[in-house]
Amino acid sequence: MPTSALPKRNTDRHSAPRRLRYLWPVLLVVIAVLAVALIALPASILKRVLPPTMVAEDFSGSLWHGSAGRVIVNGRDAGAVEWRIHPESLFALELAADIHWVKIGFVADASMEMDRHTLTAHNVVGGGPIQDLADFGIAVGWHGTSHFDFSEVKLGFGAATGDAITLLALAGDVSVADLDSPQIGAGTDLGGYDVHLANGATTPDTEPTAQITDTGGPLEVHALMRFSARDRTGLFSGTIRERPTAPAALRSQVENLSQMRARDAQGRIPVELEFTL
Repeated sequence: MPTSALPKRNTDRHSAPRRLRYLWPVLLVVIAVLAVALIALPASILKRVLPPTMVAEDFSGSLWHGSAGRVIVNGRDAGAVEWRIHPESLFALELAADIHWVKIGFVADASMEMDRHTLTAHNVVGGGPIQDLADFGIAVGWHGTSHFDFSEVKLGFGAATGDAITLLALAGDVSVADLDSPQIGAGTDLGGYDVHLANGATTPDTEPTAQITDTGGPLEVHALMRFSARDRTGLFSGTIRERPTAPAALRSQVENLSQMRARDAQGRIPVELEFTL
């Protein structure tokens, strides 16, 4: 019989298992190297992957489980952070970790994933004195306590956003209590408020909204806050009405406001305030 007529052996069927036998030891070596790197490399190695607008100092611990005693974002003191990395995320060229953040008395815990252009945090839970956030330009001059529970917070950075940190998504709930400001009612306790952000997606062409309601106190408040990512502004619009228990100083300010904006049939005063984020 001619040689060409003999049936060809299926070498691919036998070579595939052999390739797998050689591949597993290689994968085990790679995993071992990554594990050693996470445990042995110092936490300060993370300096190399931070976006240009973020600076971290006073590192301790390892790359796997470490902390930075001082974090600066856009030139503002952002407190301290502790992390525990999920090693399996590195195989997808991402960084996933559990985070514990502290800013004086304000604390937060979250699970986050970061790639070259985005940082996404889930189950962001925490709270504390709102005055401890004044370095971020949040509620400057106000006092009170806050608790938040966000299902998602997503930030963009790098070349895609011009090296600026941009809010891409935010969804969840915020509550504040024992709120006061020296400029309102001579610093009287303004009670508590709930803020609900239902639509987390934000783009330059969308205006996510937050619903605000009071939880009791001297003011009855029903309002919406709209945020413009394009203009970095916010608009507070709604109605307020003093309750019978409101102190005289606060009632006087509300009455002055009613001279500029007439009350409706229920005695509520329309309010519209624009602010910069």
